[in-house]
Amino acid sequence: MNMIERTKNFIKKYRHAWVLLYGLIYMPWFVYLERRTDVHHFLIHSPLDDYIPFVEYFIVPYLLWFIFVAVAAGYFFFTDKSGFYRLCAFLVIGMTFFLLLCTVFPNGLNLRPTTFARDNIFVDLVKHIYATDTPTNVLPSIHVFNSLGVCIAIRHSEALKKHKWICRGSYLLAVLIVLSTVFLKQHSVTDVIAAFVLACVIYPFVYAVQEKKAAKLSHQPI
Repeated sequence: MNMIERTKNFIKKYRHAWVLLYGLIYMPWFVYLERRTDVHHFLIHSPLDDYIPFVEYFIVPYLLWFIFVAVAAGYFFFTDKSGFYRLCAFLVIGMTFFLLLCTVFPNGLNLRPTTFARDNIFVDLVKHIYATDTPTNVLPSIHVFNSLGVCIAIRHSEALKKHKWICRGSYLLAVLIVLSTVFLKQHSVTDVIAAFVLACVIYPFVYAVQEKKAAKLSHQPI
């Protein structure tokens, strides 16, 4: 088989990569929202936020989120096209809702500490995040929403169900990521709750409907 045929077969096999073009919509839109200064941001706050201490060590799971989502998407991309489509549908719908909401309802936080009790590498990493990520466009938390999306995709994967340590490890990491958003003062408890609500609203349309269709087809005579 020559190179041209291999290339054609590769493109045919992984043509579902077109979904990744959504990044060309999401990133410019998000950058625009982050940089605009001609709007008044509504401050998001929950009384529970005042009882949650700042803990810089949570920067570790917070940063692991990027790897968590990328590895999960990569796994489904190469091994389970149907699972990949469902995961992407879930994430794309949620992130698009996030962009629309932040466009018409600019929001932000005033929770970040201005001084730190300790001086260590974890605090330095937090300072770097604070410098590169504005405390705006926080509702709902994409960190939380995407983590839930990955966990749901893993939960529905027949292949991954056989590897309990992967499932349990993923769920544990997701819990730590959710906690990191509030312990680093990157999000309010309100943002976290909103992400869970959004996930609950989208889930039936992406997963439950597909499961009903699959069950109905399985009972049809061959």
